[in-house]
Amino acid sequence: MTGLYSMAYLLAGIFFILSLNGLSSQETARRGNVYGMTGMAIAVLATIASPDVTVYTLLVPAMLIGTAIGLWLAMRVEMTGMPQLVAMLHSFVGLAAVLIGWGGVLDPRSMHVGAEAVIHNTEIFLGIFIGAITLTGSWVAWGKLQGTLSGKPLMLPFRHGLNAIALIASIVLMIIFVRDAHSVNAIPILLAMTLIAGLMGIHLVAAIGGADMPVVVSMLNSYSGWAAAATGFMLGNDLLIITGALVGSSGAILSYIMCKAMNRSFISVILGGFGNGGGEIIADEEYGEANTVSHEEAAEWLKDADTIVITPGFGMAVAAAQQAVAEMTERLRKQGKTVRFAIHPVAGRLPGHMNVLLAEANVPYDLVLEMDEINPDLPSTDVVMVIGANDIVNPDAIEKPNSPIAGMPVLEVWKAKKCIVLKRSMASGYAGVQNPLFFKENSAMLFGDAKESVQKVLANL
Repeated sequence: MTGLYSMAYLLAGIFFILSLNGLSSQETARRGNVYGMTGMAIAVLATIASPDVTVYTLLVPAMLIGTAIGLWLAMRVEMTGMPQLVAMLHSFVGLAAVLIGWGGVLDPRSMHVGAEAVIHNTEIFLGIFIGAITLTGSWVAWGKLQGTLSGKPLMLPFRHGLNAIALIASIVLMIIFVRDAHSVNAIPILLAMTLIAGLMGIHLVAAIGGADMPVVVSMLNSYSGWAAAATGFMLGNDLLIITGALVGSSGAILSYIMCKAMNRSFISVILGGFGNGGGEIIADEEYGEANTVSHEEAAEWLKDADTIVITPGFGMAVAAAQQAVAEMTERLRKQGKTVRFAIHPVAGRLPGHMNVLLAEANVPYDLVLEMDEINPDLPSTDVVMVIGANDIVNPDAIEKPNSPIAGMPVLEVWKAKKCIVLKRSMASGYAGVQNPLFFKENSAMLFGDAKESVQKVLANL
């Protein structure tokens, strides 16, 4: 029977690998989700049927409660709240790792000797350490994304020294704990490490500016994977090891790709803004008054254009304007115009945020281009329509070396012949800096809710 369960776990692992492969492109993303759900269903059923599981009176109610909460969240949370939800779900993984680790210490049946004890104790310690950082770090990320915490980085004096001291103290505690996890001092040592790791998770994420939160969410995803893998080693569960390694490595790779897209140091993000000043906010300059355009004038600009590029951002998600944008795109294409979408790697607050919204509105995949593909064509584009984007179209990233977003690759929409910017107000973006794009001679602001504005423009086409 043990071999049968191992085969079921291996099959689930294969489905998880297929899921990651499917999620690598828009065309196969739906299939990737199906693979992932199938793998998880196999894993759950195999675990329930395992002879190691005997207390069904606790397991079944827990599963029913968890299922109800999951369904309630899935139906209640909108796409705009998805980054916060992902951050909170990461905290659940961290909490699970902490609780399982503590359970392994407190279990009177958990007796190991010699090299086996050293390995087991190390797995417990690392599982709790990574899990505690993931737990509290995810809470802070959720707070920043939700707006309950300030998006500005927390700049404590000697902050990097504090992180170093916490890490050294944790290593010392691990050495002491690993020697004998069953001594009278083991519980206080583990409790001290859990507290240190929790505070370290809060400080690491709090020291990172709001503009870097998409990278942080991806990094916390990686942390949750490594916490799951450590838990898998502790429990001797092959599937947890496989799944944790997949999530940990893929999350780290995605974080690295996103850091390159934002011109951020991968190490600096992990260490809480080390070496980059933490994204300090500098004083804004006076740019004068921005030009404005009416819905009728915006429609005329689009009518006169042959090539149009639409750049969506978080504002499109907030207004749920993707369907209206899709209808406008279809109308313009029927008029013989070339319409494409320019997607920045970190548009929105989650990797692939805009791609999911456009796919939801049935925008053809071949019209959706990445930043590197579309930037060379922007100088020859007649009209660019920016819908709720801010930092990802800010010229300061290229033109102002002392800007907090200096060096960040952006969509160079100001190089187009005309640019229409749809925003509710002149408020700064998530990085907290003003955008000189709004004041360019070839740019005009169209104020209002993105969905209503697009619908009014569509009515005038």
